[in-house]
Amino acid sequence: MTRLTTPFGATTTAREVLEGVDLTGKRAVVTGGASGIGLETARALAGAGAEVTLGVRTLEQGERAAADIRATTGSDRVLVSYLDLSDRPTLRAFGERWSGPLDMLINNAGIMATPLTRTPGGYELQFANNHLGHLALAIALHDALAAADGARIVALSSTGHLRSDVDYDDLMFERREYDPWVAYGQSKTANVLFAVEAARLWAADGITANAVHPGGIMTNLQRHMPEQEIRDRGWVDAEGKPNPAFKTPEQGASTSVVVAASPLTAGVTGRYFEDANEALPFDPETPMRGVKEYALDQESAERLWQVSLDLLV
Repeated sequence: MTRLTTPFGATTTAREVLEGVDLTGKRAVVTGGASGIGLETARALAGAGAEVTLGVRTLEQGERAAADIRATTGSDRVLVSYLDLSDRPTLRAFGERWSGPLDMLINNAGIMATPLTRTPGGYELQFANNHLGHLALAIALHDALAAADGARIVALSSTGHLRSDVDYDDLMFERREYDPWVAYGQSKTANVLFAVEAARLWAADGITANAVHPGGIMTNLQRHMPEQEIRDRGWVDAEGKPNPAFKTPEQGASTSVVVAASPLTAGVTGRYFEDANEALPFDPETPMRGVKEYALDQESAERLWQVSLDLLV
């Protein structure tokens, strides 16, 4: 399989990706669209003519974001709808409320490095929120995606996936010692495996699915991390200014937008992208880039899908 490359790169913005692209008549859902990368993804799609629904847990924040997008793009087709990725009934309700085809589902929302927290069902929160919630949402919206002409799913992963494969023997850290970064890594590997299996299962429905790493960006994703840890990692300086090597949210959204809406990726499925191009295999010489083989393993993807369905019952 030939690696897919584009004219875009690490500093390209989402708006630049869609220059000359007309998304009039297309409809998109962006989870976590009220801030950060999700907000800029939604803004770029709306600016190109798409109807965009922000799936948010806090409606007031979502309405502020929608008003901002409307003001900056001139679009009057920016909507807000409630969902909570850790609460499956709200995901089913989201799917039941949806009417008509859905062209783009961008599974953008996520949490990172949280203290050990369990959902009411006893599931580790990062796995439940980042993976199980988005899987349940995609299933709830499957018929709408299938009704579109060439629907695309974008699963936001991360270099965090390099930290951990999926541990099928102890998904919820019931026996091993909890490590917030290992848990995050497991959930991000799960995001890639979700895309791999959705690509296989739903190909006959005309649905493509790919995973993306948006890059290093300071957003609300870091809200669970102690300030000292953020400084110690070199992500911000003593004054709180982001590392200049980090991307802006507009640049971070570009990879999501390339996969979700660019003609260059039409029909492409089951792959992992970073810096607006398909990623290379992981190389220890460049330890913060590439995709590990276990994240694209078809057998593991099939196993995770079934295990996840059993957990969602």
